[in-house]
Amino acid sequence: MSQNTDQTMPDAQALAEAAAEAMWRNDAASQGLGMRLLRVAPGEAVIAMEIEPRMLNGHGSCHGGFLFALADSTFAFACNSFNRRTVAQACGITYLRPGKAGTTLTAHARLSAQSGRSGVYEVRVTDPEGEVVALFQGQSREIGGSVTGD
Repeated sequence: MSQNTDQTMPDAQALAEAAAEAMWRNDAASQGLGMRLLRVAPGEAVIAMEIEPRMLNGHGSCHGGFLFALADSTFAFACNSFNRRTVAQACGITYLRPGKAGTTLTAHARLSAQSGRSGVYEVRVTDPEGEVVALFQGQSREIGGSVTGD
């Protein structure tokens, strides 16, 4: 029986950061929307995005598709933080208040439950005052392989 030591067992935080770096390099969608990856940890991620005038709907508030994109990107970074290639299996969102132009929204994704290759993540999208703008739930599915290509 082999014994795990700090030299042989990969550091979970370092692995999460390496996976996030590999994903971010190829994530033209999140970058194109001006998202900023603020933090990643095993089973968790935080991304911020400023609401630009081009993101407003006919009511003058942030279009729900942009809020969904922010939550979905944050979900993606959280569920790939274990360096196992993972995709969305199902997602849902509840919009609670409007996002306003010039406001930076922050999404925080966290693993809620996992069984086998499937996981459930909750994402809270908040405004600068900490008010919840939207709640998102995503179901993930591991598809094989690693994010970093190791």
